[in-house]
Amino acid sequence: MDENKGKLSRRGFIGTSVATTVGAAIATSKTAPVLGANDRIRLGFIGVGNRGTQLLESFLKNDDCQVAAYCEVYEPYLKRDFSMVPDALKKEVGGSIPAMEEAVPDKVERFRDFRRMLEMKDLDAVCISTPDHWHAVQTIQACESGRDVYVEKPLTISIVEGRKMVEAAEKNKRVVQVGLQRRSSDAYSSFKARLDDGVIGKITSARAFRVSNMAPNGIGRYPVTNPPEELDWDMWLGPRAWQDYQENIHPYKFRWWKNYSSQLGNWGVHYFDAIRWMMDEEAPAEVTAIGGNFGVDDDRTIPDTLEVTFRMPSGAILVFGQYEASGVKETMLKGEVELRGTEGTAVMENAYGETVGYNIWPTDNGQYRRTDSTVYEERVEVFQGNMTDRHIRNFLDCVKSRQECNCSLEKGHRSTSFAHLATIALETGSVIKWDAEKEEITNNREANQMLHYQYRKPWSL
Repeated sequence: MDENKGKLSRRGFIGTSVATTVGAAIATSKTAPVLGANDRIRLGFIGVGNRGTQLLESFLKNDDCQVAAYCEVYEPYLKRDFSMVPDALKKEVGGSIPAMEEAVPDKVERFRDFRRMLEMKDLDAVCISTPDHWHAVQTIQACESGRDVYVEKPLTISIVEGRKMVEAAEKNKRVVQVGLQRRSSDAYSSFKARLDDGVIGKITSARAFRVSNMAPNGIGRYPVTNPPEELDWDMWLGPRAWQDYQENIHPYKFRWWKNYSSQLGNWGVHYFDAIRWMMDEEAPAEVTAIGGNFGVDDDRTIPDTLEVTFRMPSGAILVFGQYEASGVKETMLKGEVELRGTEGTAVMENAYGETVGYNIWPTDNGQYRRTDSTVYEERVEVFQGNMTDRHIRNFLDCVKSRQECNCSLEKGHRSTSFAHLATIALETGSVIKWDAEKEEITNNREANQMLHYQYRKPWSL
């Protein structure tokens, strides 16, 4: 179908007609007030669905945070009315539909178009938790309007977007936190310190997995239909090419459609970020991937089974497996990430608990090894509280201090690039050689052209 279909609908016309006027208003609002330690930070929330609600609830735990505005293209979420969501959808998507029971002031501005939110005069920062393909446009425009930004992972849907976001934040001197909350984890900080001390020797490999058995029906097969009246589908699609509505795209199930997200991005990015932090690596040198759809019969456009291998500049390798047609992850990895070294192996357990543990084991001696490992088996437990709460507190503190957040845009961009390079390697069936300084694929012209995509009008970076 025509990639611009729908842009002249009533909603599309409204969105197009305000693009110039709102953009002009944003462009003239370059400064935000300097906040003192005791000032309240007025926040606008762009996207208040599943993850957006979780972040909203976390922000509300802070007395120096004031909710000033919501922006949402789905009316039940905008009105915070759980009863408006169809029962069939609640049953199908389950816990991914938020209860929307949070207590907020009555005088919260509500918008369907984020550009109108950015026209507000008394807004200090925004929290962006829209689908992945929206993050770049919204973050850049928020930075240009003089607002600080908390933006959810995965940061982008393309590598070019990430670099443009970094440039916009630097140019406008904005504080930005990317929602890779392990960067605010005391358990991971402790884990990192032990690895830096050489507890497992030289690190030679790392592994992580996403395991979720969705066989046989996954996100299901649904016919094309008209979008519900409560959803501005044209605005939801935004810069992406026009696609007719299906009930297994919105809400939440967009995670299995490559135009809007992926599990490499949704889950993999958490692990890529943690591992490259633990290993002091910026970017891979080579990437190869293999996978396909083998066990799940649904409308997804991403694999149900995938393995990707990254070779780091140090020579170490990182392996990520996405297994959505099989279960029982404990048989492969007793934790989130595993790092193997010349003297031992270290595994970080699931980091979402308030108390998180990691394990260290000495290496077994293999062929021709004559030296016993100096590593002792141990388990370390660290109380860290709620990672998301801590990550948000770090953002609020940095808005006031103007210091760099725990997960800056540069860090988030580099980690998200792992996911995009893996997707490109899979789709081209090739080994990708990556120049991290130039951010170019050096050995495959076709693959290099996949670092970005053509935006649907009127959207642009």
